[in-house]
Amino acid sequence: MSLTDADLVARVLLDDDHHAFSELVRRHQSAVRGLLRNLTRADVALADDLAQETFLKAYKNIRSFRGEAKFSTWLYRIAYNSYREDARRRKELVGIDETQLEGEQDPQTVNPALRQDLMYALRLLPLHERTAVLLCCQHGLTHEEAARVLDIPLGTVKTNVLRGREKLKHSLAAWQNN
Repeated sequence: MSLTDADLVARVLLDDDHHAFSELVRRHQSAVRGLLRNLTRADVALADDLAQETFLKAYKNIRSFRGEAKFSTWLYRIAYNSYREDARRRKELVGIDETQLEGEQDPQTVNPALRQDLMYALRLLPLHERTAVLLCCQHGLTHEEAARVLDIPLGTVKTNVLRGREKLKHSLAAWQNN
């Protein structure tokens, strides 16, 4: 019988169970690293550093996880904040709306050229739209969960997803004719 994330969190909280936390890391590290790679525009080394920082922060602050959202949503919030802190240090967010991500489709099912064009089109989206689109469309978060991750109103997430998808549709219109 496989333990849920909530079971594992309880073990960490009650017994400081390092194996339980290791299992949480194993379950979520790919998604967190993928999100951070998208945020850092494929800077693998930076994304990996931020992922490590994310899990360290999660471990240190696990008592603040209230279980109101999924554990993965809580981790995404920590990862996103780690990215923002790093970006501020690097002055990357000066004058930019703070919400970034880029998307990734299953490489087995997407034409490599289309995938490359999609990645490029995502990079062109404003930061806030790119983040909302990818949290909801790539990572499967609900609008409500994305609003928690980004700490913005639900309506803003919905608007950002809608506008981002429309811009992507327009940018990739040439592929519809192929």
